[in-house]
Amino acid sequence: MAYTDRPAANDVATEETHSLIASNRVEGTAVYDPQGERLGDVYNFMVDKHSGQVAYAVMSFGGFLGIGERYHPLPWKSLDYNKDLGGFVVNVTREQLEGAPHYAREEDPWRDPAYGRSVHDYYGVPYV
Repeated sequence: MAYTDRPAANDVATEETHSLIASNRVEGTAVYDPQGERLGDVYNFMVDKHSGQVAYAVMSFGGFLGIGERYHPLPWKSLDYNKDLGGFVVNVTREQLEGAPHYAREEDPWRDPAYGRSVHDYYGVPYV
């Protein structure tokens, strides 16, 4: 099939299976603290180019209408999906999230290899 013959986005299978989910179904999913308080939403996620594994869910947090919004990378292994809430739960409070590694829309902290380690260290998840 040539690139121009690709099916329209709404024709592509994007439903969940028991172990797979399409990226467009993860983006926008709510993130909650352990008490069920909504902290933000998954903005996107970062995939390790070498392993193909999802490394981080980047959560949008704060701001109003995109102004002052911050992006908080959460190690993928720190998230648990809660079917009852219809979103991910991370073991962090809003106050802890305020002090967590984050960045603004115009920043690109990923160019510093130490940034990923600092995210893992903050959340107590082994860096691999």
